[in-house]
Formats: sequence, structure tokens, C-alpha cells
Amino acid sequence: MAGLTYDCGALLAGEQGDRRLWAIHARALQRGVLPIVPTAILAQAWRGGPQPGLARLLGGCHLEPLVESAARNVGAALARSSTTDVPDATVVISALQRDDAVVTSDRTDLERIARVLGRRLNLVDV
Repeated sequence: MAGLTYDCGALLAGEQGDRRLWAIHARALQRGVLPIVPTAILAQAWRGGPQPGLARLLGGCHLEPLVESAARNVGAALARSSTTDVPDATVVISALQRDDAVVTSDRTDLERIARVLGRRLNLVDV
């Protein structure tokens, strides 16, 4: 398994105790792969109050901040794809820079953004 990047759907699946997501996560950790969560995705998934499943999942992930160069690439990807979802574009840019697979529950916009960049994503559905 290559690296993994989680989108919001993966985080929400973790919070809901989705067995498929937790199996993917456990296999990644067993193989020494620390999944990446862009901080824009955390902002999209976090709702304040107790979220014990999400907090547990995040304990086995690396949080990736959105730095200026990545933010510029995200904005350019949004313009090229005629989309507006910053977290989706952040996941695409983040995953593509490492050739990560993306764990997602909604592949449509991710595929569209990657396609206009002339790239393909390996998507894992949860």
C-alpha cells in the first residue's frame, strides 16, 4: 500500500465506527504508513463537542498544514476545474504531491479536479 490521504468522508466514517475505514487504517499503521489529513479536511469534519471516534483516528494520522505554496496550487486547481470546494482541492493537491491513495466517500469532485490537472487519483471508497 502506498501512502494514504484521508478526505472528510474518511474522517466521518471513522467517527461513525465504519469497519471498512478502520480496517484500512489498521492495515496502513501495521505497514508503517501514517495517513495524512490536510488541516482543511479537519476543519470540515470537526464540529466541536465530543467526537471520540474522530479523535482516536486522528491520533494515528499526520496533520498536514496548508502552507502558502500549496494554497496557491489549490486555488489554481479550483480555477481550472471550475469548482469551489477548498477542502476537496486540498486533498487532491496533497495526495498528488506524494502519489497517495485517497480514502473518500465522494469521488466525483476529486476525480474532476485531478483530471483537469492531467492526473489520476487512486481512490479508495468508504
